[in-house]
Amino acid sequence: MLTLNATHMIRGLVACLAGLCLVPAQAQERIYRCGNEYTNNAEVAKSRGCKLMEGGNITIIQGPAPQRTVAPSAPRSSSAPARNGNTRTDSTEQRARDSDARAILEAELRRAEERLVEAKKAYANGEPEKQGIESRNYQRYLDRVAELKAALARAESDVTSIRNELNRHSGAGAPAGNAAGNAAK
Repeated sequence: MLTLNATHMIRGLVACLAGLCLVPAQAQERIYRCGNEYTNNAEVAKSRGCKLMEGGNITIIQGPAPQRTVAPSAPRSSSAPARNGNTRTDSTEQRARDSDARAILEAELRRAEERLVEAKKAYANGEPEKQGIESRNYQRYLDRVAELKAALARAESDVTSIRNELNRHSGAGAPAGNAAGNAAK
């Protein structure tokens, strides 16, 4: 025989099973489609002329409503003109920019030429003076000479690149102040 506790447990299980059987019946309500909207309200569906959806299960995830944007009827007026890829700058402004860019390039060229002179002086045609321990450690001397040679090549490359940029930027030959630098090479 079953005890009193077992009887209560069985009744509880039966009640749970009965409740679970009712859940699928609720999910099987009729669904109506009204364009891109769905409803399970028969009165609304009849008033709007919606069609009954038959067949498989339907899952609908409600998303945010799209924001409606109003197209501007006339372009906005502002004190400064809008800058985009299609606008052109006036010739005086462009000349000012070009002259600023040229001044910056010429200053960079002067600094690069100074570094080149210092690199040539330190390299001393491949025979710089030995420093400290280099008289006893010849490999250190050779390593330093190789570093000086690489620094010289970099400085020469920098000067050449800046001169090419100046020539490309101006569309003319080398700047007048660089004639001595070209002759020294």
